[in-house]
Amino acid sequence: MNLPLQEAARRMNLGGVLLYPTETFFGIGCRADNDDAVLRVFHYKKRSLSMPLPVILGSREQLELVACPGPDLADDVAALSAFWPGPLTLLLPAASGLPEALTGGTGHIAARVSSHPVARALALACGFPVVSSSANISGRPAVTRAADLDPDLLRSLRPDEDGVLDEPPAPGGGEASTIVAPEGGRRLRVIRKGALPLSELEQAGFSLLSSSLTEVRA
Repeated sequence: MNLPLQEAARRMNLGGVLLYPTETFFGIGCRADNDDAVLRVFHYKKRSLSMPLPVILGSREQLELVACPGPDLADDVAALSAFWPGPLTLLLPAASGLPEALTGGTGHIAARVSSHPVARALALACGFPVVSSSANISGRPAVTRAADLDPDLLRSLRPDEDGVLDEPPAPGGGEASTIVAPEGGRRLRVIRKGALPLSELEQAGFSLLSSSLTEVRA
């Protein structure tokens, strides 16, 4: 079921769900604008629809396809994009027309440019950001090798529509990305501490605020 990159992208563009490597673990995803495929990601993972799904961008330019930060946040987003590719996820107002399940009805989208070249290449080949949740059934461990993917998860895939993209480098494990919500004026609401040290954001001139928002989980 292992697919080359272009075939994986072709299937995604036709509504397929793919398992693919990210910088930390294998991910499961689809085109972020495909309602049916997004719901299948939830179904395959047995994940609650109340938990929004983050997305991976192939480049900074793809951000406008899923987020609409507005002029008040434009300078902050431009400065934060200097950390991409890298383990920084921005929680921003979602663009219109995205599947409601993707945002959990919050009106916000969590997006990053992955530091994994295959994950970025997949989003670029699709021409659209891709959903990125850990490729595991909820409550079971995430994995760094395709050989360790959950057999129950693999059996749920549709052989002619879905598939596995397993190209090096292998995921490296470790901490998930740091998640922040820009509030304008170089202020950031910290949603989740992660792989990017908060001190690097402070050194870049941002002030950090604690958060009462629900954490975005992969």
